[in-house]
Amino acid sequence: MPIDFNPSHHFSVNLSPRIVNQRQYNYFQEQEPDMFVKSASSASAYDGIQISKKSFGKLQKTNQKVSLYTIKNKNGASVDLSDFGATIISIKVPDKDGQLRDVIQGYNDVTPYETAPVGHAGGTIGPCANKISGGQFILNGELFDLEKNKDNGRTHCHGGSEGLDVKLWSTKVLPDGIEFTYRKKDMENGYPGNVDNKVTYKLDNDNNLRIMYEAKTDKDTVLNMTNHTYFNLDGAENAHENSVYEHIVELPNSSTYTKNNEMSIPTGEIASVEGTPMDFREEKTIGDVINSDFDQLKIGSGFDQNYCIDDYDGKTVIEAANIKSKKTGIALKVLTNLPGFQFYTANHLGKTTQPAGKDGERYEKRSALCIEPQFFPNAINTPSFEKPILKPGEKYQREIIYAFSAS
Repeated sequence: MPIDFNPSHHFSVNLSPRIVNQRQYNYFQEQEPDMFVKSASSASAYDGIQISKKSFGKLQKTNQKVSLYTIKNKNGASVDLSDFGATIISIKVPDKDGQLRDVIQGYNDVTPYETAPVGHAGGTIGPCANKISGGQFILNGELFDLEKNKDNGRTHCHGGSEGLDVKLWSTKVLPDGIEFTYRKKDMENGYPGNVDNKVTYKLDNDNNLRIMYEAKTDKDTVLNMTNHTYFNLDGAENAHENSVYEHIVELPNSSTYTKNNEMSIPTGEIASVEGTPMDFREEKTIGDVINSDFDQLKIGSGFDQNYCIDDYDGKTVIEAANIKSKKTGIALKVLTNLPGFQFYTANHLGKTTQPAGKDGERYEKRSALCIEPQFFPNAINTPSFEKPILKPGEKYQREIIYAFSAS
């Protein structure tokens, strides 16, 4: 059975700090090429929110211009977003001393994202996040053969080399955020259906970044979008190997995970975290457990695992992860209404072919971590997993929240 994509679902979360209302307004007027301002009638609703736009370079393949949008709140916290891949380029939040720190890895212009994409950094991943075994799936009795871009041609991963994170999206400026849209054509990159994808980013004055995913299709299709931001809460300039070892992690609502085979594809078994290094229901420091003698850690060369979210119902936004830096005091809470998330400790960064990051240094192995809310990997081929199938007449509605604080 397909997942319930009922458009009548409205997601809410009792989160402190407060999460801004999801309604969309059209109060922005473009005042000059790179600045947007609110009309007087909306000023009280979005006090202090500013949005600006500047060039992020040109695509080498098409010579198309790429833009960088910055949303800044009244605290000075900000998020930079590119229309290439609907990508998060930077998130700056205050640390325990009130100093702004950029806490995600990225690059200074669009060229590395286009010509040397590293780990899909910050991008909107799709049409199907994570791996599909054999690069194939059957839908309504029809075999769909996808690009096999991973594991030496044995699997399809993150939508392939022409996934949503390397497409140029259309943009609309909202009072407190940016709305990106992209129409994937039928059979583009092997996936059926003309799919209208929408990703909306909103930043509020409590330093909460909300990501809302919506989509409609004209044919049955597979759809599983996520965000692939690499976090280092000590500051993204900490690019050296093992620089997230002192991060404290809690995964409070994950008592199980999907067990992987030797290619990091779920076997279909849902295993308990009890008595294993996978158990983060109480806080642990990454460096204390990442090198444990445990088969799943060896397969992933560190943490690279899909965790299941307890009490998932497809509607409720549930706390998935709490991450904290001892150094800066910055804390990140991740919430979602998706059934699982990939916890990844950037085990495969550090290749000599990587370009330098935004601070001039190459991002090395285990210099960041990712929390990627998603449907389970290879769900379309695994009988016991909920299927990320979107049908005509249904509306895909999913959400990720990054809530930042410092103490």
